[in-house]
Amino acid sequence: MNKVELLAPAGNFESLMAAIQAGADAVYLGIGELNMRATANLNFEMRDLKNISELCHKNNIKVYVTLNTVVYDEEIGEIKKIIDEIKKQKIDAIIASDLAVINYARAIGVEVHISTQMSVSNLETVKFVSQFADRVVLARELSLEQITKIIKEIEFQKICGPNGKLIEIEVFAHGAMCVGVSGRCQMSLFHYNSSANKGRCVQMCRRKYRVIDVDTEKELVLDNNLIMSRSDLCTLDFLDKLVESGVKVLKIEGRGRGADYVYKVIKVYKKALEDIENKNYSKEKIEGYLEELKTVFNRGFSQGFYLGRSVDEWAKGEDNLATEKKQLIGQVNHFYPKPSVVEFKINSGVKAKNGDNFIITGPVTGIVLGTIEGILFDDNIVTFKIDKKVKKNDKVFLIYPV
Repeated sequence: MNKVELLAPAGNFESLMAAIQAGADAVYLGIGELNMRATANLNFEMRDLKNISELCHKNNIKVYVTLNTVVYDEEIGEIKKIIDEIKKQKIDAIIASDLAVINYARAIGVEVHISTQMSVSNLETVKFVSQFADRVVLARELSLEQITKIIKEIEFQKICGPNGKLIEIEVFAHGAMCVGVSGRCQMSLFHYNSSANKGRCVQMCRRKYRVIDVDTEKELVLDNNLIMSRSDLCTLDFLDKLVESGVKVLKIEGRGRGADYVYKVIKVYKKALEDIENKNYSKEKIEGYLEELKTVFNRGFSQGFYLGRSVDEWAKGEDNLATEKKQLIGQVNHFYPKPSVVEFKINSGVKAKNGDNFIITGPVTGIVLGTIEGILFDDNIVTFKIDKKVKKNDKVFLIYPV
């Protein structure tokens, strides 16, 4: 079987720990604002790189840093500082699309992966970038047939990157899709002076719009609830074919989503890949995995462009269609290791009881899931049994079916 790397998103330490706990092979993350998720709470600082590198490599997980925005002259100095630190902390590679970034990384010996923002969609471009990069994230507009042909030609023509090995092909396997070509949208910049290509998209395509005929002033009825908001990509229906194509990396989108999303999606795809390897992948298994994925944030599922353009690939409602919802009920005050009990102050008006499902998340803890047992109340102070260690200030959520 073609061994593939399962690549997880990490927008903060909670998600990073969740990816490790779920069994990801690698993680990708941003530093500062020079990446496609420039919001402060979705990124790390340069001072975090040493800790991240040590933590991930101790767990046999690779780390990639995204530096994939449009880059202006005044930002080159900052880019070089980041890449210098990446090299110093032995980060495995950067994900980039700007040639200035790529050129500097190669000049100092940092491995480069070509971002989907470069929109590589044919073999000739793969050949060209092979002088700089060891991996290419192909354009998200390609079909499975086109991807398979490119991979076969890479193998036949022995197209290698700077490390002397065959160029690896990476594709997106799950998560949000953008209505723009490979994410290069101008709507946010045009209307709000907030560039999607600088990681600051305000997601105008996720909004509802009314279309009015200027001449008649009649409002047009549209077939879709959200006319530009794409459903989430999900490849479980044909994951075995995607693996057979020869792709080396399956990338999960979601640096803007929670630790529970990262944990659940990585867990599901990890199990699915094991089923494929064991020749135990079936329709029943796929249906079960889809039900699991529906419990966390999603906008409905689509096959993207892999099997040809879908007839119905637009989101059907407001952002989140998850079949379960989280409610923040408090933060951990203390963990008692000997009885294995967590204590926290419950938010006013919240009711919790034995049998309720919970999630606890934190930057060191990652994610802990379970069912409340042995709950006790003392005014607003709550305790219940827990089988894993948690930390002070970790967030405690109840999970409810929608």
